[in-house]
Amino acid sequence: MVQLDSNKVKKLMSYRYIVWGVLVLAYVIVFFHRLAVGVVKDELVSAFNITGATFGNLGSMYFYPYMVMQIPSGMLADSLGARKTVTIGTLVAGIGSIVFGYAPTILWAFIGRLLVGLGVSVVFISILKIQSQWFKESEFGTMSGITSFVGNIGGLLSKTPLAIMVGYLTWRTSFGIIGIISIGIAILCYTFARNTPEDMGLPSIAEVEGKESKKSTGEKINLIQSLIKVVSNLKTWPGFVVFAGSFGSFVTLSGSWGEAYLVEVYNLPRVTASYYTMAAVLGMAIGSLAIGKFSDTVKKRKLPMLIFGAIYVICWAILVFLNGGKPPVQILMFLLFVLGFTCPIFVLGWGCGKEVNPPEIAGISTSVVNIGGFFGGAILPPLLGRVFDQFGGILPAVELYQKAFMYSFIAAVIGFIAVFFITETNCRNIYRYHS
Repeated sequence: MVQLDSNKVKKLMSYRYIVWGVLVLAYVIVFFHRLAVGVVKDELVSAFNITGATFGNLGSMYFYPYMVMQIPSGMLADSLGARKTVTIGTLVAGIGSIVFGYAPTILWAFIGRLLVGLGVSVVFISILKIQSQWFKESEFGTMSGITSFVGNIGGLLSKTPLAIMVGYLTWRTSFGIIGIISIGIAILCYTFARNTPEDMGLPSIAEVEGKESKKSTGEKINLIQSLIKVVSNLKTWPGFVVFAGSFGSFVTLSGSWGEAYLVEVYNLPRVTASYYTMAAVLGMAIGSLAIGKFSDTVKKRKLPMLIFGAIYVICWAILVFLNGGKPPVQILMFLLFVLGFTCPIFVLGWGCGKEVNPPEIAGISTSVVNIGGFFGGAILPPLLGRVFDQFGGILPAVELYQKAFMYSFIAAVIGFIAVFFITETNCRNIYRYHS
């Protein structure tokens, strides 16, 4: 065994948090844009005179390029490297936010939203790639949870703080400012992030763990063959479905229709309504942290997913069926918090996707799983939008939202069922032993 320089090991163990930290700032921007349109729904409808279905499609325009770009994102992370990939992506997202904020027509709003989705689509997979290079396997679930937690802070900023900001500055100026901040974060990423410890003359994390460094083998990754290997692995796909069902259902509530539901069914002021959806996003942030830590502590992936997933489905059942789709307002804040807290079963799906595929192609394997969430996030909001367009003005508000949210409940159930098909990895890569 090669004796490692203790000073270099110490620098690796500290600098990795700087690398991760600047990239996770970009992830805050990802979550902000993911959930922001629900807060400015009335302004967008008024500015562009659009229908519910068009608003749903505008919200989904973020998810279409995000979904399509997941496999290319994995390839970019594995080839170009996380540093350049995130820098370019965050720069494009910043430009897109400015275009969206100052869009003269709905077409330009769609273009801006598309650019945002395209830009931010590369960030998370790059962070997972960085985690696989700078952090130990036993830390992956915890770090994925912390990443999701910090990212969800962007979701929190897109709720009440955005509503207040819009009240003072208008929605157009607000998105313009977010665009400028995004460009600044892109510069930070390029300045401080590094793809691997070896890029700084440090030992690899594999060497610190007493394993052979992947880089020292000299093997070059064949991206197409690697992609085929991942998609042909049946163990990859349950995580995809889990993410589609759990996250797709959550984003219909937190990102598109939650505030409108609270305003129209409970007659809450819009800023007050944003507190409730903020509780759901806060719950998701804390739950992401909790499930990752829980998983790494018990050395299991499937058990935490089953526990959290069952409670998540129960929360949706209460929201949709209790009292005809109008749970008592006294329990609503707690219900939405628990719904958010138990939603992030998909956090462990990323780890499972990485752990049932070759470790050297972590970017591609996690990107395939990651498509699922944005597949769900892309198809569900327009489905709900069509319900509102078809039955709005015909059904009472309570029945209208119950009918729409039924799609979210079904998606949550499908995601939970997929957990039973997850391969337990015991928090380690099992590809060599099960391939």
